[in-house]
Amino acid sequence: MDAPSAGYTFEYLIETLNDSSHKKFFNVPKLGGTKYDVLPYSIRVLLEAAVRNCDGFLMKKEDVMNILDWKTKQSNVEVPFFPARVLLQDFTGIPAMVDFAAMREAVKTLGGDPKKVHPACPTDLTVDHSLQIDFNKCAIQNAPNPGGGDLQKAGKLSPLKAQPKKLPCRGQTACRGSCDSGELSRNSGKFSSQIENTPILCPFHLQPVPEPETVLKNQEVEFGRNRERLQFFKWSSRVFKNVAVIPPGTGMAHQVNLEYLSRVVFEEKDLLFPDSVVGTDSHITMVNGLGILGWGVGGIETESVMLGLPVSLTLPEVVGCELTGSSNPFVTSIDVVLGITKHLRQVGVAGKFVEFFGSGVSQLSIVDRTTIANMCPEYGAILSFFPVDNVTLKHLEHTGFNKAKLKSMETYLKAVKLFRNDQNNSGEPEYSQVIHINLNSIVPSVSGPKRPQDRVAVTDMKNDFQACLNEKVGFKGFQIAAEKQNDIVPIHYEGSEYKLSHGSVVIAAVISCTNNCNPSVMLAAGLLAKKAVQAGLHVKPYIRTSLSPGSGMVTHYLSSSGVLPYLSKLGFEIVGYGCSTCVGNTAPLSEAVLTAVKQGDLVTCGVLSGNKNFEGRLCDCVRANYLASPPLVVAYAIAGTVNIDFQTEPLGTNSTGKNIYLHDIWPSREEVHQIEEELVILSMFKTLKEKIEMGNKRWSSLEAPDSVLFPWDLKSTYIRCPSFFDKLTKEPVALQPIENAHVLLYLGDSVTTDHISPAGSIARSSAAAKYLTNRGLTPREFNSYGARRGNDAVMTRGTFANIKLFNKFVGKPAPKTIHFPSGQTLDVFEAAELYQKEGIPLIILAGKKYGSGNSRDWAAKGPYLLGVKAVLAESYEKIHKDHLIGIGIAPLQFLPGENADSLGLSGRETFSVTFPEELSPGITLNIKTSTGKVFSVIASFENDVEITLYKHGGLLNFVARKFS
Repeated sequence: MDAPSAGYTFEYLIETLNDSSHKKFFNVPKLGGTKYDVLPYSIRVLLEAAVRNCDGFLMKKEDVMNILDWKTKQSNVEVPFFPARVLLQDFTGIPAMVDFAAMREAVKTLGGDPKKVHPACPTDLTVDHSLQIDFNKCAIQNAPNPGGGDLQKAGKLSPLKAQPKKLPCRGQTACRGSCDSGELSRNSGKFSSQIENTPILCPFHLQPVPEPETVLKNQEVEFGRNRERLQFFKWSSRVFKNVAVIPPGTGMAHQVNLEYLSRVVFEEKDLLFPDSVVGTDSHITMVNGLGILGWGVGGIETESVMLGLPVSLTLPEVVGCELTGSSNPFVTSIDVVLGITKHLRQVGVAGKFVEFFGSGVSQLSIVDRTTIANMCPEYGAILSFFPVDNVTLKHLEHTGFNKAKLKSMETYLKAVKLFRNDQNNSGEPEYSQVIHINLNSIVPSVSGPKRPQDRVAVTDMKNDFQACLNEKVGFKGFQIAAEKQNDIVPIHYEGSEYKLSHGSVVIAAVISCTNNCNPSVMLAAGLLAKKAVQAGLHVKPYIRTSLSPGSGMVTHYLSSSGVLPYLSKLGFEIVGYGCSTCVGNTAPLSEAVLTAVKQGDLVTCGVLSGNKNFEGRLCDCVRANYLASPPLVVAYAIAGTVNIDFQTEPLGTNSTGKNIYLHDIWPSREEVHQIEEELVILSMFKTLKEKIEMGNKRWSSLEAPDSVLFPWDLKSTYIRCPSFFDKLTKEPVALQPIENAHVLLYLGDSVTTDHISPAGSIARSSAAAKYLTNRGLTPREFNSYGARRGNDAVMTRGTFANIKLFNKFVGKPAPKTIHFPSGQTLDVFEAAELYQKEGIPLIILAGKKYGSGNSRDWAAKGPYLLGVKAVLAESYEKIHKDHLIGIGIAPLQFLPGENADSLGLSGRETFSVTFPEELSPGITLNIKTSTGKVFSVIASFENDVEITLYKHGGLLNFVARKFS
């Protein structure tokens, strides 16, 4: 993999910055002249990376010229991209690092040096991205899932004391007040014990606030349950160069990425270049709101970047989105997000970059921009980019960036024309397409009840829910008989009687993934809660309420603003930091509620402030799930139902019987902005920096090995050496035909990665549960699929185990399929296991948008280990298609206008396809079935790199061979 020094082709473009810093940079505008001036800002970032990394080997001069000629080459050429850094989060980071550990074993087996296997670029891994809720205000007395099993038996890891690892400085300054939070923590035992696992507050700015009991209890359980996984992460940070682990109790991947890891402009050996990032979390796109180019990719692609290989992408079209006007005072940034989401979905921006410009952009704060950028996976764009401008620099100053650094940053960005200015005399860039959105046209809304793209105006909510009850079962309908739509089921809970009906809210969660970076909406929720409590309103106790911020910063401004006690009084008590309710990790509903729901066949509801609401995601028995802004989550929780017209019906009554309406307690934008200005200050970001660098006691004292090869524990059910390299040869073998393959699953449209990939808790009747039980674990020790992503045996058994999976062979939602040789209806894993024993290859038939939703590498790894050789679908989500190729599964696509139905396929046939020795992108192949039918399909490879990877049997094999 040796190559000439990067950037040697364009050394003549290196100049010294015209300021006192004497730093160097590539003056890329000189390369392109007028061509450069009309490039979209996002393409300029791609071009700079190409120029800087051009070595004539992995990045060729032709690639640079193709990017410069973007206007004529867009959508027609493949270009490599070297991001500046990589971000991993725990759930998807664990398989990536396990693959690295396994690759060391494979390289050694092939005669190579395993020490060469390590990330080639800065890699940050956040440990506590995902959180399972064991305690909340309704379940604080419940016995938690101890996760004892393996943890109590584990003892084979080297008993080495952890040495705190100092993380690199990101450019923020120290606190400007006369304080020393480190000294405070040393001298105040009470303070340390109260908030050991939350950011230490600077007393010059904010008063220390003890964490709720639920946070400490959940964190304690998380450390115990996931000790083995945490030990592996610590081993990884010791033996792999360029790996920095963000300690537990800090915050989620995309939130820490935004608040702490973001550089905006990178500096390496006095060379300045734009910050950019890829990672294993689809919410990576949030940083585009800061002018940082970044998007989510699978663990497989991320590993390639970590090994010094570029991400390969088709030079994208860039849709310019012009924002004009200003939003209504009652519209939150979430409403803006959902409005833009709906508009961009209707326009169609899948697989494209979106770049925002126009007078409306300057009216959006950074937190608004990052919220909008965060949602781009929901409208299919690769990313949504907001170029750096004065608003960005002002925000960075508030977050603690050094003024000298900011000055150099501004000078550099202006020198390379990456700084956006509303008074830009040279005009806006030229875009592939321009769309216009007037912010005045956006109204408050929610999304649901089953998909994030189904937006409903709050004023239409009651009528829309009634329509959903009437409609046939589908993307929106529940088909409830008219005579049963007004059914009421009484329940007894904590000594009182309540009534449940269709539309009753049973889960209300203010969660982290979309809103934690946006103080305005979180503060609005808190102010609404305060006014509600003061007005005498309350939330019914059977509703599972929770508040799960993405970082401790949110806790600080909610606490110091005085609204946190009111949220807690309504039941929105902080349960911890990380993904919880949104990934199915909610606490169980009470038996009284479950019984009532089943008895009345009720369509009960969950309301959450996240960005995913696919059916069955929150809880099996909650059929309707709505995405809403945090204040609306609180409002619907108080109302206790979504079947309400806020304009004409009260939320409830106070102690004197007076009706209280939403408009009585809704906080004004002026109120919210005033508090936001007072609280979103330097100290909030400073405390996060201090916390990351100081770590916490549990993490610092955690023992972990430091051997070159990881000492796999054969009894472990958490960390296992995966089988991807079992048949690895030094040289790739010729492509083998797929002969007489059976169809494992016959699926319809919009099959998401949630349907495919294991997520949430492990059901007691599942194949994964049987595996764990056979290894001596009890159901209480199963933990979640996310926590066991380092064990391929568990994850394979959890693939296609979603209860809402609709397989046409079975005819109803269930994780089942038919094993055709025997005629048995079995769990998907059990059927696949039989097929593998019989030596029968497998394929999957699917409809449109196969693999939509979040980027999940196990949505490809799982099917591969089940024996799937190809997927035949009408269309794919790009990220998931990349995953299939990266693991060695052929993505085949029906010809336009054709599908399984139009071709008369039942799925019960066997299928055979032969690959030519010389594959080419988009080549047409013939498939022959056992019934004699022959039809053509497209091999959906987009470039030569993908074909090379497929010939090697996937990216992992390709990279391992490079090191052997």
